[in-house]
Amino acid sequence: MAAQKGKDLLIKIADGAGFTTVAGLRTRRLAFNAETVDITNAESANRWRELLDGAGVKRASLSGRGLFKDAASDALIRSTFFDGAIEDYQIVIPDFGIVQGAFQIVSLEFAGEHNGEVTFDLSLESAGELTFTAA
Repeated sequence: MAAQKGKDLLIKIADGAGFTTVAGLRTRRLAFNAETVDITNAESANRWRELLDGAGVKRASLSGRGLFKDAASDALIRSTFFDGAIEDYQIVIPDFGIVQGAFQIVSLEFAGEHNGEVTFDLSLESAGELTFTAA
């Protein structure tokens, strides 16, 4: 995969008629994590840790930072957060594919400097199985 433009990494939220791109994001981040299940015991070779294959909880964290650009997507994000709703999202990774599944907004922050624009920070956590479709 060749180098890609960061602006082409998109976060999209289900809007009832498809997916709407969360507008105005300057940075975006998707992280996958998997917990381990330690099964080390007195008979483990030389007391080296052993892990249980295929066990543990998998999760994804999604975050973004930006500024307000689109009233419709801004309103959708705010209402989703204040309703505590779990919605379907798509994360478009250029020339790689699309990650899709349920996420919940766990943090929504607003900031502003006296001589600058109002910005927002958004953090989401996965709320179910995610799928991947290759580009």
